[in-house]
Amino acid sequence: MNTSVILDYLSELSTHNNREWYHAHKQEYREANAHFEMLLQELILKIGEADSSILHNQPKDLTFKLVRDTRFSHDKSPYNPAFRAHISSGGKLPIPVGYFLMIQPGGKSFLGGGLFADVFKDATAMIRNYIAGYPDEWGSIIEADGFRDFFKVQGTSLKRVPESFDKEHPQAHYLKYKSWYLEYPVADELIKDAEHFPEFAKDIFIKMKPFNDYLNQALAGFQMPRR
Repeated sequence: MNTSVILDYLSELSTHNNREWYHAHKQEYREANAHFEMLLQELILKIGEADSSILHNQPKDLTFKLVRDTRFSHDKSPYNPAFRAHISSGGKLPIPVGYFLMIQPGGKSFLGGGLFADVFKDATAMIRNYIAGYPDEWGSIIEADGFRDFFKVQGTSLKRVPESFDKEHPQAHYLKYKSWYLEYPVADELIKDAEHFPEFAKDIFIKMKPFNDYLNQALAGFQMPRR
């Protein structure tokens, strides 16, 4: 596995973000994608040592397309120069939450966990209700030294606590959120170290596991909307 190949291809795509270059360099894409899938396979096995629920996944089923939806964007560049994947018991679906990997050169890569999507109103309601009902468990996770040293809970948020909740609730700040996620930035040089990066990533992901477990408990029974 050569992770430098991934970064090199994405750097070139970022510089030449047009359809002509992309189609002229499909072989380079296939090579970079193959190395990305090798990385994912190694991560599945390593994370699976602590979370066996993800072991059934196949790397090719966890990745996202490079093509961008530019219909409502001022940026009309056709490709997102990043390789992305979500590893969870449900594959790449946003729920159940799992372990998110984005590789994008220039210091934009990160390891993520939690619920990034804020478009599922039922999921937001379920998590809010769970935090309201189990505030101590939430606090014990996000306030633990081993968590705070690495992560800060992020997410889209309302300006005020929803009216159905106590504004003096001990976790009132997080009841305003519509999504709850973590991002741990990763430098290009670390990703290039193919010998050590998978183990490093595994350790970060396992530190996220209690956070993911809490959200997945809150989301038990959630059904993804049918298209």
